[in-house]
Amino acid sequence: MYLTKEVKAEIFKKHGGVEANTGSAEGQIALFTHRINHLTEHLKNNRKDFNTERSLVKLVGKRRSLLDYLIKKDIIRYRAIIKELNIRK
Repeated sequence: MYLTKEVKAEIFKKHGGVEANTGSAEGQIALFTHRINHLTEHLKNNRKDFNTERSLVKLVGKRRSLLDYLIKKDIIRYRAIIKELNIRK
């Protein structure tokens, strides 16, 4: 599923509280996770698409830094978003 305006608004509403709360760490992490999943599926079919692979690595790094911020700021919110998005095994 491609990222449209409606999908983005739904992600922020579900994880950030309201659609306008685009700056919340949970909302951004959820958005990055959605994009990471989409790019991972793309790379399964297009193994030699190195530009997409680079974009994927950058997104994973951004998500990791947001998760690091969240773990320092509020461990309960961190655990909740990890469980909700099923990021860790």
